[in-house]
Amino acid sequence: MTPVVDLGRDPGRLKLIYESDARQYLQSLPLEHFMESTGQSTQRKITVASFDVIERSRPDIQCFSELLIQYPRPGESVEKPARVVPDNMVFIHPTRIEAEGSFMLPIQRVLPTLVLEYVSKSNERKDYQDNYAKYEQELRVPYYLVFHPENEDLRIFRLVEGSYRRLVPNESGRAAIPEMELEAGLVDGWVRFWFRGALIPLTGELVEEVEEEKRLRREAEQRAAREEQRATCEGQRAARAERAQVVAEIAWRAIDQARAAADEARVAAEREKATADQARVAADQARVAAEREKATADQARVAAEREKATADQARVAAEREKAVTEQARVAAERRAAAAEAELARLRSDSANNPPTN
Repeated sequence: MTPVVDLGRDPGRLKLIYESDARQYLQSLPLEHFMESTGQSTQRKITVASFDVIERSRPDIQCFSELLIQYPRPGESVEKPARVVPDNMVFIHPTRIEAEGSFMLPIQRVLPTLVLEYVSKSNERKDYQDNYAKYEQELRVPYYLVFHPENEDLRIFRLVEGSYRRLVPNESGRAAIPEMELEAGLVDGWVRFWFRGALIPLTGELVEEVEEEKRLRREAEQRAAREEQRATCEGQRAARAERAQVVAEIAWRAIDQARAAADEARVAAEREKATADQARVAADQARVAAEREKATADQARVAAEREKATADQARVAAEREKAVTEQARVAAERRAAAAEAELARLRSDSANNPPTN
């Protein structure tokens, strides 16, 4: 049995406050709030039809659709209710629950045992995060079933020690809710229910609707696949065009780099040519200087040869003069010797022949 809520407040006064709050909330809802996918609508019909069957055997199990829950947040004033609207919610209560317009928790004084949300592709955060937190932390709902029709993703959570823990399906792929003698699992992409071990059948009209929804879903999936394929082809074409553009840009960059390299090579060649011209001029200047030095050296050599010839001539002349002088000395000595000999002879003759008086 679902826990009872006792807040000790005047039901009449609270009802007026909550009715006014419900009207304000309804007026504040955007138009898209009232729009839902066919998947959500179909799953809600399956759930309601299934619990109608269950209620025949278990009158204490009562199911509601899209009913606003107004409840006080923990630690806040009961006169300022928080709000949440589950797609379906199920109670276990011995007497019939009457609710018009909204489910006023402080007045009804009973909590749901199970809430069910059918995820919209455009607003996944609401059911996977926002409402999850409300059911777990604020309302403390024992079971939370969340189903994404488009992804065929079913998750069922049980409140254990204040936190939700995901139920592990049995070998048949079904998760159990023992308090209701109930199991839930996927059949042909929809959430179906087993009561006391037996799959709850659907009415013929609902079966046709489910089959039509399956057909529409397959067509939508095929269109999505074609669109995805077309997008992939366009993406591939765009990728090829982008790659071609990148290749062209690389080629242009290569051309620019080649031009820059050619310009640099031309400048370097011009510099080398200028350097070579300078070296050639320097070589010419060195050659001219060498030729001048050679001419100067030749002139010096000629002058030296001339000086040597002059010196040789002077030496020969000096030798000649010396020879003449030597000859003159020899001749003088001879003459002196001859004179001395004559003088000696004269002396001898004088001695030998004294003068006579």
